[in-house]
Amino acid sequence: MLTVVREQLGRALFARVAGPDGAEVRARIHHTPGPRWFEPDRPIRTVHGDASMFIGGLSALLLQSLHPLAMAAVAGHSGYRGDPWGRLQRTSAFLAVTTYGTAADASRAVDQVRHIHERIRGTTADGVPYQAADPHLLGWVHAAETDSFLRAHERYGARPLDAAGYDAYVADTARVAAALGVVAPPRDRRELTERLAAYRPELRATPEARAAARFLLFQPPLPLAVRPFYGGLAASAVALLPNWARGMLWLPRVPVVEDLTVRPAGQVLTRTIRWAMSPMRPSRLE
Repeated sequence: MLTVVREQLGRALFARVAGPDGAEVRARIHHTPGPRWFEPDRPIRTVHGDASMFIGGLSALLLQSLHPLAMAAVAGHSGYRGDPWGRLQRTSAFLAVTTYGTAADASRAVDQVRHIHERIRGTTADGVPYQAADPHLLGWVHAAETDSFLRAHERYGARPLDAAGYDAYVADTARVAAALGVVAPPRDRRELTERLAAYRPELRATPEARAAARFLLFQPPLPLAVRPFYGGLAASAVALLPNWARGMLWLPRVPVVEDLTVRPAGQVLTRTIRWAMSPMRPSRLE
């Protein structure tokens, strides 16, 4: 009975993240022969293959929303409300192919994203023009994502890396960022911290950012039966945010409650995800 539950949960999680074509995409990514951007021992493979990505990804979306131009592009062009799972699946596939796929497939995936970015442009409610291909804007999205994935793995990863390992992770992600058009992406954790601080004067929680946070945290398109599970992931994602980011999004910190409940819940949830998906490990998407 336990095996059946494990398999069913693993399949359900995989279907949400990978989509209806997930098995085919997974097979192509992992079994197509050829050189890769990253060797099997690289930190990016360790971080992106861990269940902590479920928490890190949600935290990244919240943090990224604080740049008004990035949020305007998401609100106007991503369809995150109408097709949130499709957006998740496309992002998951991109991370998987650039992390584990052949160099040729990774390059094609990057070219496709760059082509899409070139078409995404518009004007914010305040009349400020934006373009998704802007290297400065791409730099914010990359820095926020990398920091969130790193924080999540450091706290909830099965095998946290040492300081040198996380520096190497940042360097690995810089290769993908540069290919996407980011100028001089951070190469270690110190540079990443400095880059995030440099963006601080540009950040604010627009009405669109707070609406996105409400949707992501309190209105997920999920059956009621799994809402408590998702709620634990959401609380863990919020707890990862820097205090200044939480303040902007009106998500106050409650230290004692978080230390006693949220962090242990995040650990239990990531262990459960890892347990459920482990039977699929030889051919999993991540």
